[in-house]
Amino acid sequence: MSVRQPTGTGEATAAARALWMSTLAFTVCFAVWTIFSIIGVRIKDELGLSETEFGILLGMPILTGSLVRLVLGIWTERYGGRLVYTATMLAAMAATFLLSFATTYAQMLLAGLGVGLAGGSFAVGVAYVSPFFPAERQGTALGIFGAGNVGAAVTKFLAPFVLLAWGWQAVAQVWALSIGLMAVVFWFTTADDPQFQARKTHKVPPRRFLAEFAPLRKAQVWRFALYYFFAFGGFVALALWLPRYLVGVYGFDLKTAGLVAAGYSIPGSIFRAYGGVLSDRLGARKVMYLTMIVSAMATLVLAMPAGGTAAVPFAITPTVFLAVAFVLGFVMSLGKAAVYKHIPAYYPDSVGAVGGIVGMIGGLGGFVLPIAFGALKDLTGLWSSCFLLLFAIVLLSLALMQRAVRKLNRTAAPAAVPAYGFGR
Repeated sequence: MSVRQPTGTGEATAAARALWMSTLAFTVCFAVWTIFSIIGVRIKDELGLSETEFGILLGMPILTGSLVRLVLGIWTERYGGRLVYTATMLAAMAATFLLSFATTYAQMLLAGLGVGLAGGSFAVGVAYVSPFFPAERQGTALGIFGAGNVGAAVTKFLAPFVLLAWGWQAVAQVWALSIGLMAVVFWFTTADDPQFQARKTHKVPPRRFLAEFAPLRKAQVWRFALYYFFAFGGFVALALWLPRYLVGVYGFDLKTAGLVAAGYSIPGSIFRAYGGVLSDRLGARKVMYLTMIVSAMATLVLAMPAGGTAAVPFAITPTVFLAVAFVLGFVMSLGKAAVYKHIPAYYPDSVGAVGGIVGMIGGLGGFVLPIAFGALKDLTGLWSSCFLLLFAIVLLSLALMQRAVRKLNRTAAPAAVPAYGFGR
């Protein structure tokens, strides 16, 4: 897949429309994808779930949304993002509406798998938006698109009010209606991307399906996936876990916890666009170093005991916790954009497959980590154990990134390093 600068007013308008409608659609999808972060707390109380069972419930949509990303990314390149994006939203709408009729834990887990289709929209959007923009602007464009993560904050702000007024079932029904309407608007306001249009016009057959997976043999792809496991998977996990954390640790009521947790989600979403701009200007490697170093310090601070009494002088008060969580969300947003700045530059003909696998691993982080958080809490009794786990993951990522950069500096000539400052 090659990329180019739009040459005419019509092309520039189509590119802008594709970017902003994709971003809006991803915002709605992300709001649906994280719906259990609010209604799950009420379901936990109704069904008497343990922390581990609650973590599994939170993780079910994340599991589906992660696993389907690779396939959806490839389908986007083969069948066009406009069609695949619309179909994904409609399927998620049906599952979310059916969730409102679930009455048992097993039924809710099954419905959660269907709700998770909304999370697969990320891979679709990356493969759909990228061809509209040249390489020097793709970081910014994909950063803007990725800011649709703010949908998690939308759920945290609005869902508690709907839940308290009409019950958690109403939340599922309203969110289902929203994503259904978004699918219709998206279909009628966007066009196929220029690369897909060119393939249709010239009747170019798609590559063999197995050939789509060829780049996945490279270790570089899996390092990108690890970085995204922390930057995105950690973000999703905390977006889901924070309301429960704030209720359990600081005694917040659910409505307040949802609003406060949005204070973490917002910078972790909106500033992703800024991360894309920085990656275009400074290089993705520098942005990744900033992300990893600051995240290590933030998670280490958050891993300290909660409280702030004379008996525990180093405990974290609610004010300190929220300030540090804000910083963590901010640098995670930069890291998310930096990871995806690499992909269309290194793998321009495999954005769907590579972006899909990186997104899948990152999304799996959002599935595995909430379960791990709940299990660690059950095993240790320490709420802060979740941040110790994140600290360990970011240290591993930083170590592997540094080793890869040192190897690159020893073996590669300066001219072999891409102009955008990416680490191999």
